[in-house]
Amino acid sequence: MEGIKNFLFDLDGTISDPRQGITESVQYSLRMLGIDVPDAGSLTPFIGPPLVESYMNYYNFDREKALRAIGYYREYFEEKGIFENIVYKGIPELLFRLSDRGMNLFVLTFKPTVYSARIIGHFGLARCFRSIEGTDMSERVTSKVELIAGALEKFGLDKKETVMTGDRRHDIEGARGCGVTAVAAGYGYGSREELMAAGPDYYVPNVSGLASLLEGGLG
Repeated sequence: MEGIKNFLFDLDGTISDPRQGITESVQYSLRMLGIDVPDAGSLTPFIGPPLVESYMNYYNFDREKALRAIGYYREYFEEKGIFENIVYKGIPELLFRLSDRGMNLFVLTFKPTVYSARIIGHFGLARCFRSIEGTDMSERVTSKVELIAGALEKFGLDKKETVMTGDRRHDIEGARGCGVTAVAAGYGYGSREELMAAGPDYYVPNVSGLASLLEGGLG
């Protein structure tokens, strides 16, 4: 793994599959605003991007209404949805192997840090990560460039020794914008078309492919 020391991971759709918790939280929030969506599965596009952006894009909410929706979303998510979540098979083993080899692992996510830390702890993965870098509850951060740049500066990471893995275009665009290696996780919620259009350095279709790539030093 020569040259690569720092591994940044998105959370939703990369480390774990949060489909049930997120879609049912969104379904609840829309219902509270008078919008009935019988099929929660149709709300999977909300997985990954900032929530405020998704409410505005998919339901034409202005920012004020989007923030109201997020308030309702959190009512459900904090009570139930947060742990309606499954870690992808093979991810814990990969994280522990990288950590045990002395690599620096970080979570970088649009999900508020307070939720992300609880999820990582719930699945017994906390010791793998040097830090969990999410957002605050204000929904002001809507760019992975901002999150990645902040982590590089905060922890003194060399971008040439750093790789970002994520399943949506925001992860790939953020990595490219910060000059770090971008790995597209094709097993998550971004389509291959979405991910390839963002210009990743590498694309992997499954967790075993991700493990081979990262543990092989991206060779």
